[in-house]
Amino acid sequence: MPPLAYTPYDGSATPFTIGLSQLDLADWIEPDADLSAYLMQKRQLLATHRSEVFRAEAGTEAAQSEVLTLLADYLPERYPQLYARKAECLEAAGAAPVALLDDETPPLIRAGLLVQDDLVIMRRGDDGWRIAAAFVAFPSSWSLDEKFGRVMDEVHADVPDFQGGSRNADLINRMFDRLQPDRSVKRMNWSVNWNDALFTPKPKSERKVPDLPAAASYLRVERQTLRKLPEAGDILFTIRIYLDPITALGEADNAAGLMRSLADQLEAMTPDQAAYKGLLAKRAPMIAMLRADAARLQDSTPTATGLSSSSSLL
Repeated sequence: MPPLAYTPYDGSATPFTIGLSQLDLADWIEPDADLSAYLMQKRQLLATHRSEVFRAEAGTEAAQSEVLTLLADYLPERYPQLYARKAECLEAAGAAPVALLDDETPPLIRAGLLVQDDLVIMRRGDDGWRIAAAFVAFPSSWSLDEKFGRVMDEVHADVPDFQGGSRNADLINRMFDRLQPDRSVKRMNWSVNWNDALFTPKPKSERKVPDLPAAASYLRVERQTLRKLPEAGDILFTIRIYLDPITALGEADNAAGLMRSLADQLEAMTPDQAAYKGLLAKRAPMIAMLRADAARLQDSTPTATGLSSSSSLL
C-alpha cells in the first residue's frame, strides 16, 4: 500500500475551519501514479454525466482559456517525466492527448483532462463570488447542478459554521476579495466515506450508511488551492481528492499518533458537524476502534511495518 500523501486529521487541519496557508506555485498541481486512472474516469464521466460534471456561464471562455494556458505552460515544465507538448497537443503519461486548440471542446474541460484536480472558476458579481464555470468530476457529497451560479454564502448554506452571516463566511468573502495573483493559498479538508468512489455527488445526509464495520471506511482528503487569474481577474479553485482505506493508518510511521488524533477530531465534532459529515451512526464505534488500536500499538513491540499483529485495523 502506498504511503499516505496527506494526513490533515493529524491535527494540522481542524474540520470546519478555513485553515489557509501560503501556496508556492511551483507546487501548484501534484500529479502522481494514479494520474491516468483519474483522467480516464473523467473522460467516462463526461460521456455519461456531462451535465453533472461540467457547467459554464457564457462570457467565461477567456477565463477558461487562461486556465488551460497556465496548465499547459506549467505541467510539462514542472513534470517533464509525465507531460510532453507536441505541436498543439499536451500528452499526459498513459492518457489520451489533449488538444490545446479545439473550438468544439470548452477550454475548462480540456484543462481538467490534464490533471487529477477538479477546476472551479469563481467570478465576482454584485452579490459576491459565485461559481461561474466548473469541471467537477469528483464532488465530495455536493451537486454542481445545485451549486452552480450561487455565491459562496449559498454554496456553504448547509455547512455548519459557514452559513451566511457567520464569521467563517465573512472571512472567506474578504479573503476572496483580497487575493492577488502573486499570493496563492491552499487548504486541506477531510471526511470519512464508506467506499472508494471518487464521484460522490449525493449529500451524505441523503445516503444510507451501510452496515459495515468502522475498519471498512475510507478517509477522503481534499487538497484545495486558490489562485487569482492575472488576466481575467477571476479566482481558480482546484480540488484534488485522495482516498485511503482507514486501515492504511496502521502502516504509517506515526500510526498510533494518527489514530489518536483522528479519534480526537471525530470526538470534538458537534452533533450538527457529525451529521453533516454523515458520521452520527458510525462515530462512536470508529472512535473506539481507533483508540483501541492506538493503545495496542503503543503498548506492543512494533513489527517491521510498525503494526501490532493484533490490531483490528488489519
